[in-house]
Amino acid sequence: MKRFEGKNAIVTGASRGIGRGIAQRLAAEGANVAITARTLDAHPTLPGSLNETLAELNAYSGTHLAIQADLGDADSRAAIVPQAREALGPIDILVNNAAAAIYQSMNGYPLKRRRLMLEINLLAPHDLIEAVLPDMESAGEGWIVNLSSATSNLAVGPPFPADGVKGVFGFYGTTKAALNRMTSAWAVELHPRNIRINTIEPLAAVLSEGADELVGGMLQPDQIESMEAMVEAAVALCVCPIDRCGQILSSLPLLDELGLTVMTLDATAPYPGGHRPA
Repeated sequence: MKRFEGKNAIVTGASRGIGRGIAQRLAAEGANVAITARTLDAHPTLPGSLNETLAELNAYSGTHLAIQADLGDADSRAAIVPQAREALGPIDILVNNAAAAIYQSMNGYPLKRRRLMLEINLLAPHDLIEAVLPDMESAGEGWIVNLSSATSNLAVGPPFPADGVKGVFGFYGTTKAALNRMTSAWAVELHPRNIRINTIEPLAAVLSEGADELVGGMLQPDQIESMEAMVEAAVALCVCPIDRCGQILSSLPLLDELGLTVMTLDATAPYPGGHRPA
C-alpha cells in the first residue's frame, strides 16, 4: 500500500539522520519529495549529503529534488517552497525536521548561537508553514509535522540532575519548547481549515550521525531507539485524521497507541529491531 501516492512533500534537514529517513519512507510509499539542507555534496565532518539522499529517493517512482538552502537565513529559506512547488506542484505535506543543536552551559551562551538556534529551530518552521498554507487551503487538507525533543521538558528539582548532557542542552530545549507551543498556537487556526499540525519527538535517543557525534558515547542501549521507529511515528502523522491536531507526541508511545509495526525505511518488511536498533 502506498499511502502517499500523488502527495507532494517537503522535508527539511534531509541530508542525513531522521530527515533522510523520513524522506526515503515518504518516497517509498509514493510521495514526490523535495528535500532541503545546507550540505549539497559533502559535509566537512559528518557523512551524508542532499545528493546522496536524492540518489536514494530516485530509486523510487515519482519526482524528487534537492534544494540547497540555509534555514538560518530568511532569504535562503524563502526560496524553498516556491522551488518545490514549481517542480512538484502544490504541497500537501511539510516536515520541519531540521534543527541546530549546540550544547553548552546557559551561562555565557553566545548571542550569535542563540540567534542561530532560534532562526533554525523556531522561525524557519513558522516561515515554511506560512509558505505552504495557500496550497493546503486550496486542497482543503494538509499535514504539517514538527520534529521536537524531550529536552523541551522542564527540569525536575531541586536538586537538578546535570549529568551527561542534561546540564548543557538547556537553550536547545528552550527552542524546542517554543516549537511545541507554536504547534499548539497554529493548531487553533489550522484545525478549522482541515489542516493537521503536530509535533513528534523521540522517546529515547536516535543515533543519527549528528546525535552520535554529540551524545553517542554517553548513552546506554536502553536509552536508544531505532531510526526506523522514529520514522514510523513521524510518517504516521503525515496521513493522520483531523482529530489528531495540535498534539505533542512521543514516538514509541504513539506507535503502541496506533498498533503500528515498525517497517524498514523502504517500507518492504518489518524492521528486525522494532523499537530498538537491530
